[in-house]
Amino acid sequence: MSRKKIENLNFEESLSELETIVQRLEQGELNLEESMTLFERGLNLSQNSQVKLQAAEQKVQVLLNNNGNDELENFDLSENIDS
Repeated sequence: MSRKKIENLNFEESLSELETIVQRLEQGELNLEESMTLFERGLNLSQNSQVKLQAAEQKVQVLLNNNGNDELENFDLSENIDS
């Protein structure tokens, strides 16, 4: 199974993969190395999902704040990513 880079996944794809990872880890049939690899990917998926969710919330806030204005501000997602 080839996996996309986390940054190329949309929010729904990230959540779906995260659910699959949790199910696999809960089954307890993986060795330690496989478990650690999946756990790390799960953490990265969770962090990426949080960033995307925060960006969406901020964009909604910008839209609500500009209600009735013809011009919207540009929204820069890169400002919200913690490196």
